Amino acid sequence: MSETSYRIEGATGAWEVVIGLEVHAQVTSNAKLFSGAATAFGAEPNAQVSLIDAAMPGMLPVPNKECIRQAVRTGMALDAVINRWSRFDRKNYFYADLPQGYQISQLYHPLVGEGSIEIEPDGDAPKTIGIERIHVEQDAGKLMHDQHPTRSYVDLNRAGVALMEIVSRPDMRSPAEAGAYVRKLRSILRYVGSCDGNMEEGSMRADVNVSVRKPGAPFGTRTETKNVNSVRFVMAAIEHEARRQIDVLEAGGTIVQETRLFDPDQGVTRSMRSKEDAHDYRYFPDPDLLPLELDEAFLAECRDSLPELPDAKRRRYQEGLGLSAYNADVLTAEVETARWFEALLAEIGDDSRAKAAANWVISELFGALNRLGRSLDDSPVTPKDAATLLGLVADGTLSNTLAKQVFEIMLETGEAPDVIVEARGLKQTSDTGEIDRVIGEVLSANADKVADYRGGKDKLFGFFVGQTMKAMAGKANPALVNERLKALLDG
Repeated sequence: MSETSYRIEGATGAWEVVIGLEVHAQVTSNAKLFSGAATAFGAEPNAQVSLIDAAMPGMLPVPNKECIRQAVRTGMALDAVINRWSRFDRKNYFYADLPQGYQISQLYHPLVGEGSIEIEPDGDAPKTIGIERIHVEQDAGKLMHDQHPTRSYVDLNRAGVALMEIVSRPDMRSPAEAGAYVRKLRSILRYVGSCDGNMEEGSMRADVNVSVRKPGAPFGTRTETKNVNSVRFVMAAIEHEARRQIDVLEAGGTIVQETRLFDPDQGVTRSMRSKEDAHDYRYFPDPDLLPLELDEAFLAECRDSLPELPDAKRRRYQEGLGLSAYNADVLTAEVETARWFEALLAEIGDDSRAKAAANWVISELFGALNRLGRSLDDSPVTPKDAATLLGLVADGTLSNTLAKQVFEIMLETGEAPDVIVEARGLKQTSDTGEIDRVIGEVLSANADKVADYRGGKDKLFGFFVGQTMKAMAGKANPALVNERLKALLDG
């Protein structure tokens, strides 16, 4: 495991930060964990609540097989141990948005055991972050404090939604490492399809555990900052909380194990409540649910359904297609990008042109979409049309300059490139007779510069190329123009 050199300087010297993350990821499924209620984001309050979610008497939970399947697939993608036998426990506490008076979770026997994620923070050496466990649990509802001047309302739409709690080891040592971990985990979840990773909508959020110590000393007392909902905020919460703890310790104080909240507007953490230990929740096995027992056929189906994951895809792009490390990273970071590029490669059907395709996607397509404020999902250019455009360049029909013109028209109109080329007469000219004729006119009109060139001013060659291309409206084959000019000027 690579160690970071990140340190925070205090009045008494350097301090090291120790970070662990508990990421709650909402499972992509057809219903909630123990009921058939829908889970769509943005529904009217209390519009997606079954009798089970509302804890009506006599309602018994039934595990949603798809939720279990997605959690197992996630564990496999993290190279984690899949426990064939697991059990649900009741975590007992009272809160207004928890109708049952307990949360069904997995404390003692989780569905998924130890795994790992490899990160490369800010281009540093790769580092392996351990995964301690993944357990499935139901979410609570939501209290809304801004709907009435004196009352709080309860929305139970989220009550019973299936969550995977992915618990890391305390292996991270800097905000950058924590940010890289969350980004990598989010990427893997989105590749697998087990969570949409939308942190803004709350379908993925992190509890951030932070402690500080002098380098090499035992772990210090940690605090937990709850429900942080962006990578940037995770990093900011770590930075502030670590500095706060150092200030307390250097002033002679002690760190209290507690739960805190992050205020993104102020960039600070604030105390929420003292940290409860597990026994305070009075965990016990849920008497309404049998243990989960997974057979080999189910595990094999989960394993066979996994897609090519980002690390494997990145290696294939570099080693098999010859892409640069940077291009491979960009094209595999987000699953939508990778799928779009894979579709483009399938349309091209020639791996030898993969480098050119990658360069075009990253420089031309991404630049245009960024300028238009659009994403790949609503790109006006399809992989099929992009492949056609690149093919017209490869076979000499279009020069790079003409290809840029055609691309701009594609962005504006959505037309296919071959249609644009035919309708607007944008084909590249490779007729040497026509090129020679235009070159002759250019040289005749610039006899003085011809004499200067032949007298030793070689840099004038670029002038003649430019004049020739201008005279042919950019449609001349640049390689032929260079070749014929060289022959006619030096002949």
